[in-house]
Amino acid sequence: MSVKNKNVMTDKKMLGRAIKDSFVKLNPKTQAGNPVMLLVYISAILTSVLWIISLFGLKDVNSGYTLAIAVILWFTTLFANFAEAIAEGRGKAQADSLRAAKKDVEAHKIPSVTQRKEVTQVSSATLKKGDIVLVCAGEQIPADGEVVDGAASVDESAITGESAPVIRESGGDRSAVTGGTTVLSDWIVVEVTSEAGESFLDKMIAMVEGAARKKTPNEIALQIFLVALSIIFILVTLSLYTYSAFSAKQAGIANPTSVTTLVALLVCLAPTTIGALLSAIGIAGMSRLNQANVLAMSGRAIEAAGDVDILMLDKTGTITLGNRQACAFIPVDGTSPEELADAAQLSSLADETPEGRSVVVLAKEQFNIRGRSIGEKGMTFIPFTAKTRMSGVDFAGTEIRKGAADSVKEYVLANGGTYSKNCDEAVKNISNQGGTPLVVAKNHKILGIIHLKDIIKQGVQEKFADLRKMGIKTIMITGDNPLTAAAIAAEAGVDDFLAEATPEGKLTMIRDFQTKGHLVAMTGDGTNDAPALAQADVAVAMNTGTQAAKEAGNMVDLDSSPTKLIDIVRIGKQLLMTRGSLTTFSIANDLAKYFAIIPALFIGLYPGLSALNIMGLHSPQSAVLSAIIYNALIIIALIPLALRGVKYREVSAGKLLTQNLLVYGIGGLVAPFVFIKLIDMLLVVFHLA
Repeated sequence: MSVKNKNVMTDKKMLGRAIKDSFVKLNPKTQAGNPVMLLVYISAILTSVLWIISLFGLKDVNSGYTLAIAVILWFTTLFANFAEAIAEGRGKAQADSLRAAKKDVEAHKIPSVTQRKEVTQVSSATLKKGDIVLVCAGEQIPADGEVVDGAASVDESAITGESAPVIRESGGDRSAVTGGTTVLSDWIVVEVTSEAGESFLDKMIAMVEGAARKKTPNEIALQIFLVALSIIFILVTLSLYTYSAFSAKQAGIANPTSVTTLVALLVCLAPTTIGALLSAIGIAGMSRLNQANVLAMSGRAIEAAGDVDILMLDKTGTITLGNRQACAFIPVDGTSPEELADAAQLSSLADETPEGRSVVVLAKEQFNIRGRSIGEKGMTFIPFTAKTRMSGVDFAGTEIRKGAADSVKEYVLANGGTYSKNCDEAVKNISNQGGTPLVVAKNHKILGIIHLKDIIKQGVQEKFADLRKMGIKTIMITGDNPLTAAAIAAEAGVDDFLAEATPEGKLTMIRDFQTKGHLVAMTGDGTNDAPALAQADVAVAMNTGTQAAKEAGNMVDLDSSPTKLIDIVRIGKQLLMTRGSLTTFSIANDLAKYFAIIPALFIGLYPGLSALNIMGLHSPQSAVLSAIIYNALIIIALIPLALRGVKYREVSAGKLLTQNLLVYGIGGLVAPFVFIKLIDMLLVVFHLA
């Protein structure tokens, strides 16, 4: 996404939109969505009404003081709106970028896969689930779908932000394509898998824009707690006013506590800081995930990621590149390595599979054997079949075959050749290493073996080590035999593996871990991963995977990186820690503000309360004004932290908790004493109190 690295706080366009949205959010229906800030909103209206009434002589305190309180309360409400709007800013910019990629295009609809010449030109907006379209080089894919025929290079930069093209082909786990992406070469036949308005791009726009964001259970629980606190403070404030009026009557003096001051007290005592930032923290968490090129379908999944302790990864396409590649030529029975490489390359010239192409490339790299033309020497290529399990080439009286060890052995022995012990040992050695041996024979004589192996994605070992430090156990899931699985698991650095896995086996393993109290994350890209993804607490589907996998997951990794879960876990932990830290700071703030306002309220009735004026504030009115100004400004001051999140470090949960209590607990107590005093001094200097 083109906007993923932009800083909302410094981007003028986003900042301007956030300021505008701050006023739009003054709509009562919008304010009702945040009960704590609704209290401030009502207080701002009430003090504004009191100021208007005071202009007609009905007042219990100076009109200027009432106006000042009203203005500050309106700014407090706007600052809370601004915090939410600026958190939404990046998402809206991302949505605009995605909308630019989403447009109606001309689609080439065909009756079936085999009837590619019978093309009907239709608008992409009219396509329905099940329709089949032909997309050629230079054309935009009109809708989400599965490749059912052909293979092509596809530019997905509009979705992922990455310029490197990717291969999409039929018959595998790289068959899903997204509407709005562009075919760069060749052609593909796509079966549409989504209805109009329900495409992957539509879902992305809704999610990054925040329109589909629902409050998570933890967020709802915290909001209920904040509402309960606010109700308690409303009752406390009403009690204080009653007590003040009663005490003043007993003393024979006018009530020194005004309604305006009590409203200011209520706002200061209520947990307005976290109330103002709570929504922004959740939106920013999802935005940070979007910046990591991960689309979360729910906020709950991000929170769950912060507590994950089991990670199950599908091997093919996640830990490995997905295609086995030739890594070595192993000659036997006196054959030279170059002779083996030459024969292996000749037999692979017509093999368009990734494995076949890798044989041609390896021969070129190791022995500078250039790829020959398929048409030279009158070559006749023998295609691979499931029955023979071999392929090869015949030319000028020469026969070359390559294939599975037992098939080539049978072929050689049937034609009078020999299968030596040396060859048998080499085949077993490759198998024991988790590789795939392809035996090469020329004129019924075995030349040697091509070693094919799964290629581990770069950097996965280091990433899995980081996951281990975070207390997360990694388990590789594969359909390979236990011997092959063990070798790949050891090379990749995972903690455990499940070999010969079936969809049922994956599902059973996840349920077993969940029964024992673990939170399980699963990554995968194939249709056979869909049941396990649907069961997992955090399910990350690869964008390169099938449509079924993406629909089953609650997150989609647009970069298709198995190690992306590390970023997801960090963001999840950041989200939880940021919410907890700012809640601690907010409550600690409220405790400190009591010392500013309570003495100021009742010092007229009980002069002895001046002993509690430990800040040495100038007057009751300056104390209230200073506290409520601080209450508004601290929201703005904490917006960058709410957007950025509390920094996560790979240390124990207990140590993190202790550090955050020290920083945000003690910091929350000290900050009001310092800044309320400074504001009070400024009010006195400028004769505003």
